[in-house]
Amino acid sequence: MRLILVEDKDSFRKLLMQALEGSPWDRRATSDPAEALAWIEEGGAQVLLTDLRLPGFSGLDLIRRAKRAQPGLRVVLMSAFGEPKDIVEAMRLGAEDFLPKPFDLDIFLALMDRLQALVGAPPPDPREPWIALSPAMAALGADLRAAADSDAPALFTGPRGVGKSRAARRLHSLRHPRGPFMSVAALDLTEGVKPATLGLLQGGSLLIQGLENLRRGAEGELLQAMDSPLGHGLHWMATSCEALAVPEMARHRLGVLRFEIPGLERRREDLLPLFKAMLEQAAILEGRAAPALGRGAEKQIDQREWPGNAQEMAWCALQTLREAKGLVIAGLAVPLGGAALAGLTTPWPQEAPLETMLKESQHHAEAALLRRALSQHPEDPATAARALGLTLRVLASKAKEHGLHIE
Repeated sequence: MRLILVEDKDSFRKLLMQALEGSPWDRRATSDPAEALAWIEEGGAQVLLTDLRLPGFSGLDLIRRAKRAQPGLRVVLMSAFGEPKDIVEAMRLGAEDFLPKPFDLDIFLALMDRLQALVGAPPPDPREPWIALSPAMAALGADLRAAADSDAPALFTGPRGVGKSRAARRLHSLRHPRGPFMSVAALDLTEGVKPATLGLLQGGSLLIQGLENLRRGAEGELLQAMDSPLGHGLHWMATSCEALAVPEMARHRLGVLRFEIPGLERRREDLLPLFKAMLEQAAILEGRAAPALGRGAEKQIDQREWPGNAQEMAWCALQTLREAKGLVIAGLAVPLGGAALAGLTTPWPQEAPLETMLKESQHHAEAALLRRALSQHPEDPATAARALGLTLRVLASKAKEHGLHIE
């Protein structure tokens, strides 16, 4: 989770950064709003914490420009001189909260804890695609809208990479668009869900990914958490590749509402618009305009089976963009059949001293190995991290370095 702090007083900026040491936040701080905006435009933040009075332009101007560049950004405004009209304007622009200076560090840290739960919650960035032109997805969309009025737990099933977590976030946004949202891997629930986590998620949703991986003995603790007073204050959701693989009691409790997410082979009408949306997302991350798709590329997209589903398509869109040389894409970056995903293949490095070529080859090999691990656990990056012997933070950092998307 990435946080950008904009504060022109050096001592106070350092104090807040020190207060967040040891927290999950990946922090960047500056006194220059223009520098902060550049980071945000690069897609480099999930939360913006900014002072009102800044050199160059005001905190309100920064919020306005930042939300335009990254609509899903969470924002907190700080000020010792905030007029009511400034606070109202900040909230109108989409700020989550206002901190009047001076404030107690305990209040600040409590707000940061709440934002940890909010960073994964829609509204969602409106650029995140929800493509539902196929009959299968249109029916799913209708079912999700009907379920929005229900408080019942929901279980999302389907093959790997189809977008089960995306569908869960869709249901969350329909139920309470400004509520907190958090996802956890079932494999990590060795002792159920902690009361502190449940407290952060009141009025929001908790998504448990890979419910079939729930460890033996953890089922009882999970059900106790659901039945607790705090557990009644949020919506429970889970994902699983196969419902029958889920422990029986957990399946019955979390599967009151069940949604099967269809694979791309049942969503032929969605293929082209979904690929275009992913291509545009990849272009934003790369800081460039998305090329147009030629007829040959469109035909490949339509004819491809996409065995890796949306996960494979997102990877293909990014690689296609990186290999595109002109304004029109003539063909996809991977051959039909997905052979490029099956083996460890790296491009030949440019001719250079051996040590330089080895480093470049190692860089490409690392990207391929990360991609394989993420494709094997598309909705459970924590498991992918453990398989690679990495922490989730290191995996996220390396994935970002290679332009790989992690939910």
